[in-house]
Amino acid sequence: MEPNLVQFKKGVLELCVLALLSQADSYGYDIASRLSEAIEMGEGTIYPLMRRMQKDGLVSTYFVESSSGPPRKYYALTEKGHESLRAQRTAWTTFTRAVSAILDAPPASDTTTEPSSSSPADTSGTTSLTVQKNTGNIRP
Repeated sequence: MEPNLVQFKKGVLELCVLALLSQADSYGYDIASRLSEAIEMGEGTIYPLMRRMQKDGLVSTYFVESSSGPPRKYYALTEKGHESLRAQRTAWTTFTRAVSAILDAPPASDTTTEPSSSSPADTSGTTSLTVQKNTGNIRP
């Protein structure tokens, strides 16, 4: 996997977990499995993140008895977690739109030289030229 792709995934992991938990409470293995299917994220990455999110007050936990083993620890978004999801979603949308605008922009030509149609010829008989440079300013 390319190093940039790994960094992209790490950068959005918390946002993805918050989004999954906004749909329904879930346990660690289920969250890891869903992330693995969607963005090929390893299971070992999720548990340290879940501990940090709990410590930061973004998620709360509770246990549910399991028929196939010990009780499962479920994670639920707290109000702070919902607020964080809203803020991160807004920031992500703004950021990805700006990146897309840059990536989808047509290539800028460095310099174009055109005769000026609005400048009259000077008295020496030469024609004035206007040089325009495209600065490629892109605003999201």
